[in-house]
Amino acid sequence: MDPRIETERLILRLPEEGDLDAFAEIQADEEAARFIGGVQGRPGAWRALAAMAGSWSLRGYGMFSVVEKASGRCVGRLGPWMPEGWPGPEIGWGLVPSVWRRGYATEGAAASIDWAFERLGWDDVIHCIDPDNARSIRVAERLGSRRRGPGRLPAPFDEAPVDLWGQTREEWRARQKG
Repeated sequence: MDPRIETERLILRLPEEGDLDAFAEIQADEEAARFIGGVQGRPGAWRALAAMAGSWSLRGYGMFSVVEKASGRCVGRLGPWMPEGWPGPEIGWGLVPSVWRRGYATEGAAASIDWAFERLGWDDVIHCIDPDNARSIRVAERLGSRRRGPGRLPAPFDEAPVDLWGQTREEWRARQKG
């Protein structure tokens, strides 16, 4: 299985140690980190990077590191994610603030949804989104996902409010044909 995806503007690839700066930039920014566990230093960003890399080893999938083709710079993470106790197979995203509002989250998430349905055989995808996270809600809507209702994440995130957004493989394919 080739875990590399190329879109018009992005390369989605396995996480590498050199991606730590992007992960640390996300975790250090109050607005970017607000809905993914809060501000953390480089050690916390390292653990997040290691968790993404470890998921590939343990499960055969995980979030991709996102590389901007134009600059060659790692700008975040996105893709399939389902750690132990998660409410379902998720396609999630987290990008450095300097690339927000460029459509990268939607572009990369759409490619990841295709990949998860085709390569992983998933029948359904969700997005776990805090009800106050308007940016991620807009991405989910652009992807064609709908709000399914409140959800619950495992500890240590079990107190965080979260809505589940998602769609089935059939809904996704129908939208792609239309």
